[in-house]
Amino acid sequence: MMDKPNYFQSYNKVIGATGEQLAPGAVPPHPVLAPSIAPGVGVGGVTAGVGGVAGVSAADVANIMQNPGFANLVQQALRNQLENQVVAQQLAASQQFQLNGSTAAPLPLLLNPAQTLAPIAIAPEPTVLINGTSITLKKATESAHRQFQSGNYAEAEKTCNIVFQVDPENLPTLLLLSAINFQTKNLEKSMHYSLLAIKVNSQCAEAYSNLGNYYKEKGHLAEALENYKTAVKLKPEFIDAYINLAAALVAGGDLEQAVTAYFTALQINPDLYCVRSDLGNLLKAMGRLEEAKVCYLKAIETQPQFAVAWSNLGCVFNSQGEIWLAIHHFEKAVTLDPNFLDAYVNLGNVLKEARIFDRAVSAYLRALNLAGNHAVVHGNLACVYYEQGLIDLAIDTYKKAIELQPQFPDAYCNLANAYKEKGCIAEAEAMYLKALELCPTHADSQNNLANIKREQGKIDDATRLYLKALEIYPEFAAAHSNLASILQQQGKLQDAILHYKEAIRIAPTFADAYSNMGNTLKEMGDSSAAIACYNRAIQINPAFADAHSNLASIHKDAGNMAEAIQSYSTALKLKPDFPDAFCNLAHCLQIICDWTDYEKRIKKLVAIVEEQVGKKRLPSVHPHHSMLYPLSPATRIAIAAKHASLCFDKVHVQMLGKTPLIHADRFSVQNGQRLRIGYVSSDFGNHPTSHLMQSIPGMHNRENVEVFCYALSVNDGTNFRSKLMAESEHFVDLSAIPCNGKAAEKIAQDGIHILINMNGYTKGARNEIFALRPAPIQVMWLGYPSTSGATFMDYIITDAVTTPLQLACAFTEKLAYMPHTFFIGDHAQMLRHLTEKVVVKDKEATERDSCLIMNTANMDPILAKSEIKEQVLDTEVVSGPKKELLRTEVVLPVLEVPTEPIKQMIMTGQMTMNVMEDMNVQNGLGQSQMHHKAATGEEVPNSVLLTSRAQYQLPDDAIVFCNFNQLYKIDPPTLEMWVKILDNVPKSILWLLRFPYQGEEHIRKFCTERGIESSRIVFSNVAAKEEHVRRGQLADVCLDTPLCNGHTTGMDILWTGTPMVTMPLDSLASRVAASQLCALGVPELVAKSRQEYIKIATRLGNDADHLASMRAKVWMARTTSTLFNVKQYCHDMEDLLKQMWKRYEAGLPVDHITNNTETPFGLCPPT
Repeated sequence: MMDKPNYFQSYNKVIGATGEQLAPGAVPPHPVLAPSIAPGVGVGGVTAGVGGVAGVSAADVANIMQNPGFANLVQQALRNQLENQVVAQQLAASQQFQLNGSTAAPLPLLLNPAQTLAPIAIAPEPTVLINGTSITLKKATESAHRQFQSGNYAEAEKTCNIVFQVDPENLPTLLLLSAINFQTKNLEKSMHYSLLAIKVNSQCAEAYSNLGNYYKEKGHLAEALENYKTAVKLKPEFIDAYINLAAALVAGGDLEQAVTAYFTALQINPDLYCVRSDLGNLLKAMGRLEEAKVCYLKAIETQPQFAVAWSNLGCVFNSQGEIWLAIHHFEKAVTLDPNFLDAYVNLGNVLKEARIFDRAVSAYLRALNLAGNHAVVHGNLACVYYEQGLIDLAIDTYKKAIELQPQFPDAYCNLANAYKEKGCIAEAEAMYLKALELCPTHADSQNNLANIKREQGKIDDATRLYLKALEIYPEFAAAHSNLASILQQQGKLQDAILHYKEAIRIAPTFADAYSNMGNTLKEMGDSSAAIACYNRAIQINPAFADAHSNLASIHKDAGNMAEAIQSYSTALKLKPDFPDAFCNLAHCLQIICDWTDYEKRIKKLVAIVEEQVGKKRLPSVHPHHSMLYPLSPATRIAIAAKHASLCFDKVHVQMLGKTPLIHADRFSVQNGQRLRIGYVSSDFGNHPTSHLMQSIPGMHNRENVEVFCYALSVNDGTNFRSKLMAESEHFVDLSAIPCNGKAAEKIAQDGIHILINMNGYTKGARNEIFALRPAPIQVMWLGYPSTSGATFMDYIITDAVTTPLQLACAFTEKLAYMPHTFFIGDHAQMLRHLTEKVVVKDKEATERDSCLIMNTANMDPILAKSEIKEQVLDTEVVSGPKKELLRTEVVLPVLEVPTEPIKQMIMTGQMTMNVMEDMNVQNGLGQSQMHHKAATGEEVPNSVLLTSRAQYQLPDDAIVFCNFNQLYKIDPPTLEMWVKILDNVPKSILWLLRFPYQGEEHIRKFCTERGIESSRIVFSNVAAKEEHVRRGQLADVCLDTPLCNGHTTGMDILWTGTPMVTMPLDSLASRVAASQLCALGVPELVAKSRQEYIKIATRLGNDADHLASMRAKVWMARTTSTLFNVKQYCHDMEDLLKQMWKRYEAGLPVDHITNNTETPFGLCPPT
């Protein structure tokens, strides 16, 4: 489960033609509002005022007004409007006509040429010569007006100048000249004619409004506002002046007064649907969405065909998260106006955010049909192609956007994202740098470039860029999230959480931040909070496959297999090509023995991993799980090596690039100085590893070695921890030093010569400490059954059976052989009450020695009873240097007493009873309730414990084959062998654990489908350590799992004297049981093939004498062989460690240490 950098698609793009941009690094934007046109009220039906306001701020509005695309839209609306409005309307002599101007800049006003000032005296109307024809001034003015309306500004000005020469105080002509020069950008002349008009008639409101337009265009807002206010004061019903005043107020940031101006215009004429829409735009920009919605709805009610209001209403719905309503309104807008460019762009944007990519592409392509050279639409279309995985097409489309608009930093940033997705890192980096060259404050590019630096291991550069992005834009959610991810890598988990929370504050729907924060909380051990984060991420984005996978992972770790399988399955439905989810789902199904499509699943998993290894990607199979699948040794090494490299990377991050503590200078053990050994483990507590080795620190020869134990976990308060703390010369709790660098420094300061890694890649490991090389020699031992794949680990302690030299190619470490077996168990100390046993049976009964058993730490009082008889068993043992077989006898004490009362005690759940005078026995099932520390193995029980097949619903007359491993170690070929054995041995049963319980139904189904009655498969619950081991005495034979042996479980079952049949394969994990059996002196229980495995087990099940002999042999060998002899093991281990050190002192390279030990014939791995 890896955190992904957040590559925001740099959605800072101009939307449609409005020019609005999103602040860098923000959440992907909503579509901006399309402008609308306010209808005029004078003759000609046109307005000189600004037709609409769009955007979110005064600056936005100013940009909008200057955008040519916006002007084009206004002109189109104007043309449509002019066609439908009445051209003739009588005004008072002082009233003036109004002419629509482009919203790129407001147009001035002019009087209707059909209206003139009343003459002072009756006289012949003056005439002028126009194109050789003499016409009256009235006709000339009308002609100029028509020329202006048609856009022929040069001819209109020429005509007006002729009139002006004859009548320089002709008010309509002066206003028309003002309008012509404003439209042709001759602003000073426009102002001149407006002033002349005011000089002619100081009460001419239109002239003041035109003068206001001039000042607004020049950026002199105060003067513009003054003139607009004068206009409305002179003419209170002057709608266009109110609209121009509103636009100026918006530009000046006085939005409330702008709203008032719009409302005033609408009070004069409530049916001005365009003005109503513009007011909605302004209210929306102010965040007053419900009021804006009312405006748009009123505009649509007034004019149902008004496409702009439909589009603007779609924007409000989109802002409110009503995606489907937004889509509906945008689609209505383009239906009403098939040439509505902004509506197509807005529709494309909202479809893209809804991940309806095909329809988004269609909308953008329609927009490009209207404006083929629209760079931003090309950029938006490229973003959709990117989301669809059409990376090459996205790259080409981004390039087109850049070709059309070379100064387009957003497009360069997005093009870089596409290059990175394609794996073209150099090109991506170049494009980010180009974007920053164009815009040094482009926060998205800072963030995305930081992601590349982070992946390159340049943590300092990445951190600097993230911080720069946040300096530019403190509200940059993605940069906060990415910086948090680096802090998490550095072990600064609380700081990481703070930045994740800041990212979520800024962007409450930032699903990635929730998911990544969940990962951090999981690492902190807060599973419930992590689950809440994953669930929130999924609530925000139900299609977020990574969040489903992360949620599945935490359920998997908690053993909630049903929930894990469901979440992984959901992730794969959402993202079929999701290797992590597939491989983890495969592991979940392995755990519960669900072998549906097993071969197909395993084949696909192997193909995925091999492809990932080939591409040097992090494999989706964890090193500890690789032993479960048919992977080559080279692939298993590659998986481990990739995880080892991650340790290097993490160390580099945490140490900020400092050099590891590599020992360049050799040092030697001086005379009289002891070899300093450091054991490092997270399992110093109630854990199988401690159950195996807890006595080793105390049994080392203190004259030769100085023992350090470095705990990676907190004190769990158990006797296991206390024993290790008490018997180690130095016990250091590194869990109190979370910084790996400081932990490594502590070990180096202690002068450790040989540092022993007992975790490998198991839970709680801190291999980063070993990556820093705090000791000259670093060794793998006991806790992890495979290679580390790490260059910082020198040796792996093993033996000739577990790891023959033929398998050395499967390890990056050199092999260091123990003389017997590398495995050890503390059973003789921890469970010494099981060293002896008394078989209980009726006087006339002939039950086996595995049906009813008593154990206690002090057997002498029981053996002194007259009721004790002896059962003598013949067996063979290996003896002498030539390993000759000698016949010998094993004597088992048998207590002959009536067993019916005992069986009754078990059936009723009674905890204790007297089986004979002065001898009280305890029901073995009550151990956990009566003596907690004895139940966990922390103390040796003082009671006489009674263990019976009846306690576990096992028939007394059955041959009981058992396996107490976790069920994930069983695969179909193994269960096929067991089914065959059950078939071969009548009245035999298979005893397994609900480990986990979900596997029971699948195991039963598999067996019954092959003709084995369900009653012959018995499942028991997982028990505490003491009972777990003790009840193994009730089984006749243990059937080991070849895929991955019982390791600690193998030692447990052998300590009870139960024979175990195994078959070694080619992995270390599959050969441990063979090593244990050879060390015990019973290599005949090691099969060389599946057929031999079945044959060995079948004979034990059918041949009672052979079974009794083998059980006697195993029983006796427990105390006579080296398998459980911790003192001997310590001696042998010290010798091996000394050999490692001598090579180091001599300057010799690390090499195999085998002491010429050969693998026994027939136990070499299959070829």
